[in-house]
Amino acid sequence: MTLTAASQNLAALCAPAAQHIAIRIVAETGSTNADLLAAVAHLDGPTLLWAESQTAGKGRAGRSWHSAAGATLTFSLAWKFALPVQALAGLSLLVGVVVAETLASFGVDARLKWPNDVLKDGDKLAGMLIETAMDKTDRSSIWTVIGIGINLAQASQLSAQIGRPVAQAPELLEQRERVMAALLNRFSIALPAFEQNGFKMFAASWNALDAYAGRAVNILDQRKVLYSGTDMGVDDSGRLLLDTAQGRIAIVAGDVSLRIAEEYREE
Repeated sequence: MTLTAASQNLAALCAPAAQHIAIRIVAETGSTNADLLAAVAHLDGPTLLWAESQTAGKGRAGRSWHSAAGATLTFSLAWKFALPVQALAGLSLLVGVVVAETLASFGVDARLKWPNDVLKDGDKLAGMLIETAMDKTDRSSIWTVIGIGINLAQASQLSAQIGRPVAQAPELLEQRERVMAALLNRFSIALPAFEQNGFKMFAASWNALDAYAGRAVNILDQRKVLYSGTDMGVDDSGRLLLDTAQGRIAIVAGDVSLRIAEEYREE
């Protein structure tokens, strides 16, 4: 099948609400996020870029995202919001909800780890990176590029590459187009709702999927423990609520990491 035909097939699987999303599928690229960020000035509307493989994919805090043709689902979605950048707080958590709920609709038991990982059986199944670019023709709007990578197969090879366990969902390999269409359908509803109402209407959904709810966790920065306490979920702005010995605190997502307390001790 040609890439053009694949794009047409994917469009045909999408619900009416997602039909306005332009679809582009490529065999290989460096980074789908980088490609869309470079192209936002020329985009007419929401745009999906789906790559069979990425050679320079990236995750949060500049970390590399490893992918292999046929073994991962790697794509980016460019979406313009009529919002200031500070109003995008909680967007990454909403994206996690969309991904986890979509995977659950295909029988994958996905859970969320604050701030933006999707887990299966306690290991990372999917990650995301959101980057922004100003709309130079409309200063009241901002483009977001939502990059997502989902591990479908070859978990052992990927684990060896990055030095930690990862999950996989091989049951989705033969359904990749349907999974992508389902993701676009959910995004086409969730992103406009976020623009109108912010993260607050999705907080309960995120908390229902919290992998570490009620568990003792550490919050790390550069491998140093900043806070220890019990994971109490997130508030309406997406901040993690942590019950500590000194009382409840709210942590803003940044370059910090969450770990189960019994699995990590400060070096």
